[in-house]
Amino acid sequence: IRNGVQLAIEDANAANVEIAGKKVKFEMVAEDDEANPTKATTVAQKLVDAKVFAVIGHFNSGASIPASKIYSDAGIPQISPSSTNPKYTEQGFKTTFRVVAHDGQQGPTLARFAAKTLQSKSVAVIDDSTAYGQGLADNFEATAKSLGIKVLAREHTTDKDTDFKAILTRIKGKKPDLIMFGGIDPQAAPMIKQMKDLGIQAKFIGGDGMQTPNFIKLAGDASEGAMASIPGLPKDQMPGGKTFLDKYKTKFNQEVELFAPMGYDSVMVFIEAMKRAGSSDPAKFLPEVGKTTYNGVIGPIAFDDKGDLKNGPITLYVVKGGKWEPLETVKPETGAGTAP
Repeated sequence: IRNGVQLAIEDANAANVEIAGKKVKFEMVAEDDEANPTKATTVAQKLVDAKVFAVIGHFNSGASIPASKIYSDAGIPQISPSSTNPKYTEQGFKTTFRVVAHDGQQGPTLARFAAKTLQSKSVAVIDDSTAYGQGLADNFEATAKSLGIKVLAREHTTDKDTDFKAILTRIKGKKPDLIMFGGIDPQAAPMIKQMKDLGIQAKFIGGDGMQTPNFIKLAGDASEGAMASIPGLPKDQMPGGKTFLDKYKTKFNQEVELFAPMGYDSVMVFIEAMKRAGSSDPAKFLPEVGKTTYNGVIGPIAFDDKGDLKNGPITLYVVKGGKWEPLETVKPETGAGTAP
């Protein structure tokens, strides 16, 4: 996200953006919330005190949710490129937006995929007890049950644990077709390795938190066949994908990971709102953010009355030959899939 934001700011400054007829220069102020809700509020207050005009972040839902109150109180608009817990935009704050589909869409999409594509009859659900992981798992579980999938177990771990043998041993005896994990790659990778060590035959699926190159790196051969969803189109199918991917690789000498395109687009959404308002004063350009109609790297961006992305696509991936390969892309509102 930080790299995507940096690239957008460099592009905007190179384009000599004008607001109300005056040339402006944008600067990035970056802080690390360490994925800690308490630290997130400290960081948010620090940014407010620094008089930033807009915030892109936070990364984790557990950080974005408490921080959003501080930005709301200060009247500073916030776009999260990656926080997917529905609660983030359900607090009624006028300052809060996101450019990804949320877990109220992603969890059910995963469950429909499990029922229709994987033909799963039974599942065990594990979450990492964070706002993100638990929210994703809750939404998955509710839809899975409604589709007739038997939920044989619901287990909780934390986002610090790496030993899941006790949980997995309990699950093994119940013989589910599928194990769904709500959490991120540092837990998902050892979990799938321990599944293989215990001889568990179930398929393994999760959300965007584990759909990373790091998951494959940490899990090694055990990652093969793992599946995960991520909000957005496959990178090479994003309308601005090819140009963005080339530019990003040239600048940072690495492949685009996860939410960098969303970070880039978030900057551009703010700049376009400032241009329309003729002001970089948050009080003046905030109303324009909600009226956004912007064609970004990720595709069309428009927000509903809560600040959620309208019609945000979700793509399902599988690890094949040591790489995440797209399986199908779904528009959450219709549930209809299209093969990439």
